[in-house]
Amino acid sequence: MTSAVVHDAHAEVPLTLDEEVPKTLGLLDQGAFWANLGVSLLGFSGALVLLDPLNGKPLTFSAAVLAAVVGSLLGTAMVGLAAIPGVHTGRPAMVLLRGLFGARLSYIPTVLNIVQMLGWGAFELWVIANGAQALFGTAVPYAVWVIAAGALTTALTIRPLGALRLLRRYVTAGVVIAMIWLSVALFRQGPSVGGGSWDAFAPAVDYVIALSVSWVPMAADYARHSRSSGAAFTGVVAGYTIAQVACLALGIAALALVGNDTAKVWDPFVAAPLGMLFFGILVLREADQSFANVYSTTVSIQNLAPRWDRRVISAVIGVLTTLIALFADVNSYGAFLSVIGAVFVPMFSVLVIDYFLLGGAARWNTAEDAPSRWLMVLPWVLGFVAYWIVTATPTVGWWDGIWTDVRTAFGFVHQPWMNAALAAFLVSALATVVVSLPARRPRWRR
Repeated sequence: MTSAVVHDAHAEVPLTLDEEVPKTLGLLDQGAFWANLGVSLLGFSGALVLLDPLNGKPLTFSAAVLAAVVGSLLGTAMVGLAAIPGVHTGRPAMVLLRGLFGARLSYIPTVLNIVQMLGWGAFELWVIANGAQALFGTAVPYAVWVIAAGALTTALTIRPLGALRLLRRYVTAGVVIAMIWLSVALFRQGPSVGGGSWDAFAPAVDYVIALSVSWVPMAADYARHSRSSGAAFTGVVAGYTIAQVACLALGIAALALVGNDTAKVWDPFVAAPLGMLFFGILVLREADQSFANVYSTTVSIQNLAPRWDRRVISAVIGVLTTLIALFADVNSYGAFLSVIGAVFVPMFSVLVIDYFLLGGAARWNTAEDAPSRWLMVLPWVLGFVAYWIVTATPTVGWWDGIWTDVRTAFGFVHQPWMNAALAAFLVSALATVVVSLPARRPRWRR
C-alpha cells in the first residue's frame, strides 16, 4: 500500500496515519538532520572506547580515525537501507513492520521500540541537563534544566518537519562553526595522540558500527518525507558519517588533554577561548536527539492507534519522558536498553533481505488488516540469539548468566574481533533466505 503524497514545501506531518504524507525533504534536509544526530555530547566520552576497545591495547590516532570512518560507513549503510522502504511506502518504521510480520505481530516490536525510545529520550534530557551544569555550575538545579529541555523537545515534536527545516537553515551552521572552532582550540594545545598500534582495529570498527545502527528503528520515520530514496540514503550515510567521525576525533583530543578521564572530557571545551559559547551550541543542539526519540515514540504509538492525533501523543510522551529523566536512575536503565536494542538489528536484517532481495517491495502490505507472517519471526529470533551468544558486553547478572550457560553448552569462546551486531545481521539475513526458499521454489508438474 502506497500513501498519497503532498509536495507543499511548508506542509507538516499528518495528524493521523490516514492522512496524506508530505514529501518535502531533500538531500540537504536529510543530510543536515543526520549530521546533527552524528554529533553528540556522549560521543566525546565514547571516543575512549574507540581508542582502546580492548582496554589495554590503544590504537594510534590514525587507526582510530580510520576505524571511525569504516564503522560509520558500514553502520549507516544499514540505517540507510532501512530508510528506503519508508520513502517508497510513506510509512514510519513500526508501520512498515506490518508488511514484514503482519499487522498484529508488528505490535510486539512496536511496544519494545516505545519502551526503548522513552528510555533514550529521558537519557538525552539527562545529558542536556548535565551539559548545562558543566557550563553554568549547579546554581540552577538539575530539575530546572531537565524541565526546560523537555519543554523544548516537546515543542519541536509538534511541528517535526518545521523542526528539521530549522535544523538545516540555522542549527547545522552553528554546529559546524562550533566544531571547527573547538577542534582548532583543542588541537592547538598539542594533545598527546601519538603511540598505540593497529591491533584493536577490528573491535574499534565494531564499536562504531554499534553506534550507528542504534538509529535503525527510527530511520523510516523521517525518510518517509523524502523526495527520493537517493536523498534519504545519501543524507543518512554522508551526513551521519562525516559528523560522527569529526565528533569522535575531537573526543580523542579532549580525552588526551584530561588524561583519558571521561568525567572531565567536557572541561577542555568549556575552558577553550569562547568555549562556553560554542559548547553551549552543542548542548542546545543535543535537543535534536531527544526530539528524534520523542517523535519516533509518537509515530510508533500510531501503529497501535492510527487515528490518534500525533500532537496529543507528542505532548503526553514529552511530559512522560521528562518525568522519567527527573525521577528514574537513567544510569541503570542502560543495561536494559541494550537488551531491548538487540531486538532491532536482526529484525531490520530480515526486513532488508525480504524487501530488497526477495521481492517484498512489490507486495508490501502495511494495511491494518495485513495478515500475520509467522515464518518471518524465526530468522528474527535466530538473529537475536546470535547477538547474545557473540556479545561480550555485560548487561544484568541473571541475563548474562543465561547466555554464559548457552556459550558453555556449545563450547563457544568469544574472540576480540567478533561483533554481535554483525553476527545478528548475518544470521538473520541467511535464515530469511532459507525460510523463503520453499515459497520461491518452482512447482514441477508431472
